Amino acid sequence: MKWYNYRGNGGPNGFSMMRITLYHGSNCEIRNPEIRVGKYTKYFGAGFYCTEIKDQAERWARRLSKSGQPGVLNVYAYDRENGLNKLLFDRMTDAWLDFIVQCRSGIPHSYDIVAGAMADDTIFNYIDDFISGVITRNVFWELARFKYPTHQI
Repeated sequence: MKWYNYRGNGGPNGFSMMRITLYHGSNCEIRNPEIRVGKYTKYFGAGFYCTEIKDQAERWARRLSKSGQPGVLNVYAYDRENGLNKLLFDRMTDAWLDFIVQCRSGIPHSYDIVAGAMADDTIFNYIDDFISGVITRNVFWELARFKYPTHQI
């Protein structure tokens, strides 16, 4: 797997207490992330998705690798105190589920950054079933509580 590291200055080893490392798994190097609005609605709306969990991004890089080429783990420094409008979910809650339902329905939001649990493929299916009315909110939580959520920002 290729590694690209774009860390800013500040603190020991280029880090400060306000700065965290974010990872993005891809099939190519992405020096300057862009927000591209596509036809598919995503969990937290349009955006460039990263994670604090290195293993998760490495799995995405392997999954997205092309024609025998290694995936690329893009590494970024993120300054938490950047004055942006943020919405942070520290766990999966009804508010988290309702926000995802709105985003998946194409309803835009005004946040610059949204961070929280990322639904894996199984939870993604539960969310779709909840949106379409196949399962109730209570059934969603019964099914989702056995899944270990990941992280996205």
